[in-house]
Amino acid sequence: MSVRSQLLKGVLDGCVLAIIEKEPVYGYELSKKLQDAGLEDVSEGTVYPVLLRLQKNGYIHGDMRPSESGPNRKYYFLTEDGREALNELSLEWERIAIPVTSLLRRGDKND
Repeated sequence: MSVRSQLLKGVLDGCVLAIIEKEPVYGYELSKKLQDAGLEDVSEGTVYPVLLRLQKNGYIHGDMRPSESGPNRKYYFLTEDGREALNELSLEWERIAIPVTSLLRRGDKND
């Protein structure tokens, strides 16, 4: 497993929750939004296990809705527990990202 894959695996739940917080989405749409955000290597095959895990943990719930083109789609919505989990993940990410970025900054030798 590549370093990028390992890092992404650790933060993907938070990324998915953040997207669903903005608006309900279905699986393929979610993978497109992740790719559009710069996570090109996140496929539908990666997204669906994450959605199942988040649903099992009570962070999201799915609801079948009619589609404008084709069969019904399962849209995912954030629950109150999911909102709390996202807040916690966001805080922890900030607590980790700032020092890690500082440590990994290569150009400034004075730090």
